[in-house]
Amino acid sequence: MPSPSDQSDAAAASASRTMPGLRDIRLQPEEPAVHSWTVTALPDLLRYALGRASEPTGRPVIVAVDGRSGSGKTTLTRRLAALEPLARVLHIDDLDWNEPLYQWDHLLVEALTRLRADGALEFTPPAWPRHGRTGAITIAAGTPLVLVEGTGAGMRAVVELVDAHLWVQTDYAVAEERGIGRDIADGTNGDAEESVRFWHHWQAAERPFFAADRPWERADAIVCGQVLPGVGPEEVAWTARL
Repeated sequence: MPSPSDQSDAAAASASRTMPGLRDIRLQPEEPAVHSWTVTALPDLLRYALGRASEPTGRPVIVAVDGRSGSGKTTLTRRLAALEPLARVLHIDDLDWNEPLYQWDHLLVEALTRLRADGALEFTPPAWPRHGRTGAITIAAGTPLVLVEGTGAGMRAVVELVDAHLWVQTDYAVAEERGIGRDIADGTNGDAEESVRFWHHWQAAERPFFAADRPWERADAIVCGQVLPGVGPEEVAWTARL
């Protein structure tokens, strides 16, 4: 388990500072709020995550970026991936496409088990051919870093299959506004009314899943998914799990 000194070491390469957590953040009752954030340059967070790995040979370092829908996982993952040009992202949205909600843990276990064993991956989720989707999830040999991004990416079933685990914490009302707004904008789940209905359908499965799985308790670091005053565009607010 990381200690405060671990986080200090990770932040040593650049100036860091602490700031209080959001006083009025609204979270589900089982998830504790972070009361103090450390603000560092983004590369310090990536170095910290990579430091959790045991320098694997012949396979990539695997980092899970987990959080509730609308928390900011995709944005954080995109920023982290940009720091390592050869990194690949395994999106849970691709893996669980057309699968029953939160009943796809076996697919993530299979994909990560293959990736760890072979150092590469070519995996076609079973729902793809059934629903006319072609291709496969592919990760080439020699890839140094794989970021597994999506709700459930750090689930208990894969605790031995990921090298590091980041949990993104965001006020649930902020996450809801983001999630519904995103879906309306891209039309993924229909018009505005249909998008709102789908959001609540999804939440009916997501909330009990996370209440039971409690991934924040296993995370190596918790990352703030909201914009905090005074945090610059090249910075990130986070805390090592104590």
